[in-house]
Amino acid sequence: MGDAVNLAYHDTEWGMRVSGESAHLERLTLEAFQSGLSWRTILDKRDNFRAAFAGFDADVVAAYGPDDVERLMADAGIVRNLRKVQAAITNARATVALRDRGGLETFIWSFRPEPGPAPRTTADVPTTSPESVALSKALKKAGFAHVGPTTMHALMEAIGLVDDHLEGCHRRGCAH
Repeated sequence: MGDAVNLAYHDTEWGMRVSGESAHLERLTLEAFQSGLSWRTILDKRDNFRAAFAGFDADVVAAYGPDDVERLMADAGIVRNLRKVQAAITNARATVALRDRGGLETFIWSFRPEPGPAPRTTADVPTTSPESVALSKALKKAGFAHVGPTTMHALMEAIGLVDDHLEGCHRRGCAH
């Protein structure tokens, strides 16, 4: 995390609880787009993602059609990966469908594990957990795409569901 952008993200946002449907859909979408890329790439394009995906308003994105996919694939401001663009639209539709079951935020937070010990080194930080595997399976069953266990563990870390700040980190225990 050595550069200023990643450090600022760590110190002000990563591991902090977010609230609301659009905030959760944004994090889920950005984690999916990050798969295979550096997080810095996503952070650098974050404002463009917000513009391209209507501030992650699930109703708006759920209504995207072929013209929108074409527009997104031509947008150099975001990551232009057809599978990931289609997954973002699919996930917005699945988010809308989840509202009758308490909504995306409640659904994701229902997989919160008991707090574990602080990792001592980055090598001790897991990339998946039983809860991220279960969340991945449940989201897939609910119609979500590109939500594998590793991506869901990263989401869980990003929104404070799991505290993987290292032992001694000034942010450890600050999620709430």
